Amino acid sequence: MQSPLVRVSFTAVLFWLATASAASAQIYSWRDSSGALVVSDRPQAGTMQTYAVAESPAIRTTRAALTGQATAYDDLIVEHSATHGVNPSLVRAVIQAESAFNPRARSVKGAMGLMQLMPATAAEYGVLDPYSPAENIRAGVAYLKSLLVRYVRQDLALAAYNAGPKAVEKYGEVPPYRETRNCVAKISNSAGAAEPPPSRLYRIVEMIEGREVVRFSNRPSPGAQIVTIK
Repeated sequence: MQSPLVRVSFTAVLFWLATASAASAQIYSWRDSSGALVVSDRPQAGTMQTYAVAESPAIRTTRAALTGQATAYDDLIVEHSATHGVNPSLVRAVIQAESAFNPRARSVKGAMGLMQLMPATAAEYGVLDPYSPAENIRAGVAYLKSLLVRYVRQDLALAAYNAGPKAVEKYGEVPPYRETRNCVAKISNSAGAAEPPPSRLYRIVEMIEGREVVRFSNRPSPGAQIVTIK
């Protein structure tokens, strides 16, 4: 018997997909190779990237559902992911796993902010305020990219991000720490298949309290300047 939580989550997914594509409220569904139910606002076409649905591991969608907190930082995620050539879905998944998008999060080991930067890492990347979302994401994505380059394999890079490079080098694989293995699995599952980082960004200049504030977005807006990332 389907649990009430799954029924509620499934209904929420259908509503979200329908409202996300108001011009065509057709909803498609199928089972993937693992048996998970996939729901989408477009028909199945070959191998499609899917995303896990919070609290409902048996349901996946073809569009990532961002929470209100996640949406607040999405422009920063897109900007720095594009700058470093990192999958933005991977960055979102790391933040979700590490801090649940809480910019004031602090671990018992001293990791700080959205991407849970350790003091040494924050200092290495010139972070003055690790609880500033802009600084934290800038440094966190740069650090994650360095690990992806260093270890090549995404699972090892994620393990090094969570447990530290020394732990990965000690075991030559994902360390046998339950927390680390669970974190790597959770991030990999949430991020889905790799997607290319956006090649086009929009530089937006806003006047806030009498001063210019520059931000970046993957969404066009009036007056925005196109920035091409090579």
